[in-house]
Amino acid sequence: MPGMWWLVGAGLVLGLVAAYLTWTAGRVERLQSRAELAARALDAHLLRRAAAAAVLAERRYGVELYAAARIALDAAPQEREAAENDLTRQLRTVDLDPADRDCEAVVAASRRLALARQVHTDLVRDARTARSRPLVRLFRMGRRHTWPRYFDIDDPTLTVPADVTTG
Repeated sequence: MPGMWWLVGAGLVLGLVAAYLTWTAGRVERLQSRAELAARALDAHLLRRAAAAAVLAERRYGVELYAAARIALDAAPQEREAAENDLTRQLRTVDLDPADRDCEAVVAASRRLALARQVHTDLVRDARTARSRPLVRLFRMGRRHTWPRYFDIDDPTLTVPADVTTG
């Protein structure tokens, strides 16, 4: 009978290890999927901001802002970060009028973009951390997905001057 307890103990340990590996693989998969969804959401917010900036430039501000918005809209994936940073710099040079609906749309899109960027950065960090653990690498748990990549852009939040009334 003493040999029987050893088998039960070994079976219990193997069951716990299998449960932990299954849980870890599921966690890596969930984090990777969430990071990919966040990347798509970030891309959508980048497109919305660039489109709003193009509309604003057409109606009020002119060629440089419009060119930066069009370049951001049409940029290839490897050129996207630079194009978005250039658009952010162009938007910061413009005096945004808080009463103008087009300016308000760009500011709102920039705020949503800043939030989407933060969520994406956090999820990429978590996914990379999970995938870099020794056990995950040993069992190649994240091999079905590409390595999550940060999208490195300047803070896109724009400031609008407060409406000052004198009288």
